[in-house]
Amino acid sequence: MKRVFLIVLDSVGIGAMDDAAEFGDAGCNTLKSASGSSCFHMPNMEKLGLFNIDGIDWKQGTKDPLAVYGRMKEASRGKDTTIGHWEIAGIISENPLPVYPNGFPEEVLKPFREMTGRGVLCNKPYSGTEVIKDYGDEHVKTGDLIVYTSADSVFQIAAHEDVVPVDTLYSYCEMARNLLTGKHSVGRVIARPFTGTSGNYTRTPRRHDYSLLPPAKTMLDLIKAAGKEVIGVGKIRDIFAGQGITSYTYTKGNTEGIQKTLAYMDQDFEGLCFVNLVDYDMLYGHRNDIEGYGRALTEFDEALPAMLAKLKDDDVLMITADHGCDPGYTSSTDHSREYTPFIMYGKKISPVNLGTRETFADIGATVLKCLDVPGKIAGTPVI
Repeated sequence: MKRVFLIVLDSVGIGAMDDAAEFGDAGCNTLKSASGSSCFHMPNMEKLGLFNIDGIDWKQGTKDPLAVYGRMKEASRGKDTTIGHWEIAGIISENPLPVYPNGFPEEVLKPFREMTGRGVLCNKPYSGTEVIKDYGDEHVKTGDLIVYTSADSVFQIAAHEDVVPVDTLYSYCEMARNLLTGKHSVGRVIARPFTGTSGNYTRTPRRHDYSLLPPAKTMLDLIKAAGKEVIGVGKIRDIFAGQGITSYTYTKGNTEGIQKTLAYMDQDFEGLCFVNLVDYDMLYGHRNDIEGYGRALTEFDEALPAMLAKLKDDDVLMITADHGCDPGYTSSTDHSREYTPFIMYGKKISPVNLGTRETFADIGATVLKCLDVPGKIAGTPVI
């Protein structure tokens, strides 16, 4: 019974790609910045080979890494969660998803207002925590929806749970998802419920993402078609709009995501357990919180021995990322165009340095090979 556990450390990039300047990200290095935290300590990832990866010259690697290790290059034209995960799963996106640095046009907002029967506030790129601080009072007073975006391809709707019940907010997001098609096919529509009173508004864990359907078959579809399990942990189901998923569980953050992963390791199944740990990006990268980022990486590293101990003889553990979000890059709180790490460990897998791979899709191709699943996606197996 073969199992692959693929864990995405959301936004843990390891240095600017050669074309990072085109994206405004020259010099970014998420992992290096996070290592400046007084809490940063990753001895277990070090043993696997993290600091032996190409380009990591700011920390000494280990003499005898235990795992396959390498640096992944993003072939797609993007630096967001959706495109990053799609590429990991075997789809290379030649065109970036649409972004709205000046807010959404009236051709989008007019039908949205008509569908919901509510007005729109903000309509510009904004920090998720700051937008409810600045527009929360007006929203509570008028019932108008706070609509905002970021450097990513997202249409986000924030609403107070006492003003707009969560189920109603979700229905508004479904309306927006159906509306945002063609040239306005954003990667994700995101529900951002919040609670609290003036001056003390806080976002709740009832966020929900409504993603664009992947434009082609992914490794998830092929694994499912082969009769094996595809388990999504965290926001994996949302990223792929449920396509190719056989079962899933949402999580409230990294701690629960790690716990859920450990629990799945105790279960008998054949197939893929695909995990997203989002706190690095959501809580720390976007908020330039170096201390928090380092602390969260340390928490994952401390859980690694338990994960490795639960691996069966034919199991494979893969650890990677989907883009960067450098907490030390104070001129921006957006995602960054970075290489990502790839670590692969299994009791039957010999350690090797992969160098730099040309696409994240090599990960998906490797997953299919490990599970003996037929079918073709972008990418080439690394072993």
